[in-house]
Amino acid sequence: MRTVRNEFFEAIEVRDRIWQILGQGGELCYLVEGKERAVLIDGLTGAGSLKAFIAEMTELPVEVILTHGHLDHTGAAFEYGHCYIHPDDIPLMYSPFHSSRERRFWFATMETDLATNRKPDLTIDDCVETVPVITYPLYDGDVIDLGDRTLEVIGVPGHTYGTLVFLDRKERILFSGDACNINTLLGLKGSTSIEQYLESLHHLKTYEDAYDVMYGGHGRNTVDRSIVDDAIAMCERILAGTDDAEPAVNMDGKTVYYGSAHNADYTPACGGLCNIQYDKEKRHRRDVSPYVNDTFLHRGGSE
Repeated sequence: MRTVRNEFFEAIEVRDRIWQILGQGGELCYLVEGKERAVLIDGLTGAGSLKAFIAEMTELPVEVILTHGHLDHTGAAFEYGHCYIHPDDIPLMYSPFHSSRERRFWFATMETDLATNRKPDLTIDDCVETVPVITYPLYDGDVIDLGDRTLEVIGVPGHTYGTLVFLDRKERILFSGDACNINTLLGLKGSTSIEQYLESLHHLKTYEDAYDVMYGGHGRNTVDRSIVDDAIAMCERILAGTDDAEPAVNMDGKTVYYGSAHNADYTPACGGLCNIQYDKEKRHRRDVSPYVNDTFLHRGGSE
């Protein structure tokens, strides 16, 4: 297994021409190389020049494709000056919470056991400037052709309205970002209702025969595809009101709840792989309306 590192990043080749890259806040992105071009799936926080690091790893032209618009996934977009993203997450990416250097520096220096390659003297000057970004749309059903490798785009609204995941059928892996994790966060501004997320999970489940494991945005180990079934079961418990409703506080300081009391790694104490943080006021589709200011916009459908 090949490893490349500098003072900001550590990359491990997890599959042939697929690199998992660790950022300063313990967040992850992926460089996927084809015969003709490469993609960078997500862009970390922007602490350190990821663009320069990638240029040392491949001579192929690189496009940035984003699973969603949160600050720990979009940093490289400001450095490259362009990216592919679902349109519903563009305002989220530009919102002050997710775009400012101060917030991105805050994330890069937060206390976490996942940040195993942290630069000890990291400063805000190490973070890339926030600049306008040319955004190209990505939608559910799109296919990204890298030459001898393709990635299928699957929409999984939940964590954010514009959340996407990328399927590599050849390697039987799914690049899942934060779409379905052990600690799945739906208690945020810009998240869907539990009912809407459940619909997304059923859509994702139709692809279950095409992949075996997920590579996510946090935690270097793969996650088995069975997590989708666990997430569906947890959503059903929450909607039925039979979950543990374990109180917690989200990044906005608001009281939210977990579907299950959890272990230290956030795995549900009740068993399975997926715990879900949610807002009790946003369990059903009817409870969610477009949030129109600096956080997000979404289109389509009656609420």
